[in-house]
Amino acid sequence: MRLLTLTTCFCLLFGAAKAQTYFVRLTTTKGNITIMLYDQTPAHRDNLIRLVRKGLFKDTQFNRVIKNFVSQGGELDDTILDREKLHPEIPVERLAAEIKPELFHKKGALGAGRNDNPEKSSYLDQVYLVAGTLQTDASLDALEAKKGIKFTAAQREIYKTVGGTPRLDQDYTIFGEIIEGMEVADEINNVPTDKNDHPLSTVDFKISILSQKESRHYLKH
Repeated sequence: MRLLTLTTCFCLLFGAAKAQTYFVRLTTTKGNITIMLYDQTPAHRDNLIRLVRKGLFKDTQFNRVIKNFVSQGGELDDTILDREKLHPEIPVERLAAEIKPELFHKKGALGAGRNDNPEKSSYLDQVYLVAGTLQTDASLDALEAKKGIKFTAAQREIYKTVGGTPRLDQDYTIFGEIIEGMEVADEINNVPTDKNDHPLSTVDFKISILSQKESRHYLKH
């Protein structure tokens, strides 16, 4: 009986650990943003958690901001590609795409940046927040015809009432979403930029992992 009880407890603990959903906080110069990472994209989730624990996102910036499109932060495309050209014998590590039809570019979604590559694999340390615009049935119909994809009724409703950037769907990995601080993300997406989409004033951010106690607060809602 005692063995059975211990075994049951172990299974419950193992199941709880396995089922943990991660939340991260972006502390920015404009305020805080809380993001839930999707369990459906485990490689991208675990990669971000690993890099945060290594301190990679302690001092970084939103370096590409396009109003009503995306706010991108982390390492710049040019920096990554220049490094790859300088040392072609050391290919830049990328993450295999985890593109799921149910995870889409609604406003507030967290995506992984990448260059143009046929595998649609992601950079390890480049992320973006979707801003986007409100869509219409006509615009979504046109995208379906152009890209050969199909939006569900629920996705259409969100795109029409909340907004997003559906033209990126099925091309980039989405691996989380904002659950608190959307107004902060909106403010970041509206900062003045130069002709290269770089913010005129630095928008710094760092990423931290929420404790299980903090995470439970969001899981209840």
